[in-house]
Amino acid sequence: MVAEGMRSLLPEDLAAVPADVPQALLAGSRVLTTGHESPDADAIGSALGIAFALEALGARVETVFADPVPAMYDFMPGVERTRLAPSPDLDPDLIVVCDGDTTRTGAVLQENAELFGRVPIVNIDHHISNPGEQGTAWVDAEAAATCEQATLLLPHLGLGYDAAAGAIVQLLTAGLVFDTANFAHSNTTPRTLRVASELVAAGAELPMIARRIYRTKPNAQLKLFGRVLSRLETAAAGRVTWSVVDLADYASAGATQEQSEGLIDLLAQSASADVTILFKDLGDVVRISIRTRDEGVDATQLAGAFGGGGHARAAGASHEGPFETAREAVLGLATQLLDELPAR
Repeated sequence: MVAEGMRSLLPEDLAAVPADVPQALLAGSRVLTTGHESPDADAIGSALGIAFALEALGARVETVFADPVPAMYDFMPGVERTRLAPSPDLDPDLIVVCDGDTTRTGAVLQENAELFGRVPIVNIDHHISNPGEQGTAWVDAEAAATCEQATLLLPHLGLGYDAAAGAIVQLLTAGLVFDTANFAHSNTTPRTLRVASELVAAGAELPMIARRIYRTKPNAQLKLFGRVLSRLETAAAGRVTWSVVDLADYASAGATQEQSEGLIDLLAQSASADVTILFKDLGDVVRISIRTRDEGVDATQLAGAFGGGGHARAAGASHEGPFETAREAVLGLATQLLDELPAR
């Protein structure tokens, strides 16, 4: 049964939700919700939003991430309740994995492999690199964010958007704002805007959320950005723009690793770049963030070569070993992929 009172959504929007997903969610009474490691606003918003929804229906729910929620998201309702491990007495009868497949949950999967092996899983995600092979899966690459999917899902659970005293709409709007760069990315579709309209009409504080995510930064983070921007480099005649942030940068700026969030999107403002790459040199591993221009290199193809994934315009991967090796390999493949593009 779909809840009434939808203002902006079209019938075809709600029809995008597979029937087996709400059925599987409603079957859980002790639920673990989670998302990818190093959680961002979309992973947090969808995992907590679904947690609040299922609690409103009477389930016991815990939300667990492999890493602590970054301080920049402390305005999101419920972040204080997130955990690094499930309670010993939870004994979940359902696991909900949001914004990635189970392999992206990191230590949550590694430390609870027995649970993931025997408990039913619902996987809700919008990453095209997700094969959708785990449990009851809903992978919608047309969705701008997993929070867009969660918004469409809520009426199928029989809940209005005013559930949980408005906490759910704040959470889901934060995920939408983050994954669309405040509705500026090309992944923003008419359905995305209808979903956002529904959330705002239900009380989501869009201006505050956008300000907290994109226009509120500690001074230490600004210092970190300055260090990384000052060493911006180019390759492939300027068509590739890249930089690196390392452990010494964090120490010098007095910043935390989570405060490198947003750097890649700032670098991607380069007027010449068709591919933008940020290397995070953590010593034994290099994390790679990738952004590409519309109708250009598929970021999932570049990231996929190094075991990563994501979206056509935004993807990421990791490379074991020294930064110099990662830089040479990634820049080399980026240049090759650019050369293989058809002439415009």
